[in-house]
Amino acid sequence: MRLKHLSAIVLLLLFSNVLKAQFLMDMIDTTTSLGKGMFSLYQKYDAVRFSGYIQPQFQYAQDKGIQSYAGGNFPEHVNNRFTLRRGRFRLDYSRYNEQRMPVVQFAFQFDGTERGVFIRDFYGRVFENRWDVFSITAGMFARPFSYEVNLSSGDRETPERGRMSQILMKTERDIGAMVSFEPRRTNHPLRFLRIDAGLFNGQGLTATSDFDSHKDFITRIAIKPQRLNSRNWRLSGAISCLYGGMEQFTPSIYKTDHNNVLKLDSSATNIGKIAPRHYYGADVQLKIPNGAKKGATEIRGEYIRGQQTATALSTETPGTIPLDGTRNAPLYIRDFTGAYFYFLQSLGSPKHQLVLRYDWYDPNSRVKGKQIGQTGAGFTEGDIRYDTFGAGYVYYFDEHMKLMLYYDIVKNESTTLAGYTSDVKDNVFTCRLQFRF
Repeated sequence: MRLKHLSAIVLLLLFSNVLKAQFLMDMIDTTTSLGKGMFSLYQKYDAVRFSGYIQPQFQYAQDKGIQSYAGGNFPEHVNNRFTLRRGRFRLDYSRYNEQRMPVVQFAFQFDGTERGVFIRDFYGRVFENRWDVFSITAGMFARPFSYEVNLSSGDRETPERGRMSQILMKTERDIGAMVSFEPRRTNHPLRFLRIDAGLFNGQGLTATSDFDSHKDFITRIAIKPQRLNSRNWRLSGAISCLYGGMEQFTPSIYKTDHNNVLKLDSSATNIGKIAPRHYYGADVQLKIPNGAKKGATEIRGEYIRGQQTATALSTETPGTIPLDGTRNAPLYIRDFTGAYFYFLQSLGSPKHQLVLRYDWYDPNSRVKGKQIGQTGAGFTEGDIRYDTFGAGYVYYFDEHMKLMLYYDIVKNESTTLAGYTSDVKDNVFTCRLQFRF
């Protein structure tokens, strides 16, 4: 008998998203203590939602063993591969008050592939219900910086984010706390505005814990899509700022001066200071409907510049204190610039979409081309600029499935550095299916 009751409860929870309360009232005898308990569980767990997607794909690279930001580096003897790029499962729990305004939200998301299982989101959010404009989020979640960084991989029209987004914001998420201003009442005069501001560890999910006491301040001020004319053109945009850094555990700090020369500062007073990680960005999105049932044209762009502290060979934010053998490695502070531009065009129907994207990332905007690799200059592969041109086609079978065909053409600047005197053969073709629930 207990097994029968347990089975009924499990079934009730599984189908709580689609069953109606009146139907349950008809099916469950709420005059008994068991019936009352089961209906109470329905009311509680009706606030739970499950979602997710998987992205199996095939890739073909221009050469074997290339380093790539199109889903990770290829093994030494491999130029084609089947992979499960992402396998996401997400649970959301939310409660609302009598006015149907949110009170609390909890989210948990993990990513499972052949490479392992990793947590991607694990946070709680509480909403104030006096003015219905503020909320506080704490835990592990996406940094409030950039449009592309915050655009879900399940919604994005390209297989991956741009090189700059992946290097500066690897895995996109960090652990911290954030305050948001976002009016939720439909008649609020500032309903078009969203402001996020928070403090974060800084290393993101590349680290299992924070290795210094310094925190990154990140904020984004966004204008939600606004109607421009009678044809329903929509324009949105935002500005973003990340003001942070990392503690210097070494006296050896390298910078490129205004004469494009790499200078070493080895003062003992450098130890304990904060090396900068400062990013400033602006993004804009324009969407133009093409007519009834014909889809839309969309243009997106974002420009980011700032200072990044990393190591000699990479500008990726360190996840641990950089080491050179058993000693703390020197830090390199570089001025960087980067941008991306999307052109999305429906091909006579929302089911068919042409995708064009161009992005660049210049990790050291003070040095160019042949200066990199010169004897005694000290510049490395971490200073090379990359331009990426992408073209693709997306077919939307329905809301649960889509096919993506995409080709990345990657161009590095020519240098005097061995291995980079001309363009490296690292173009990648991706064929991906996405299943979503």
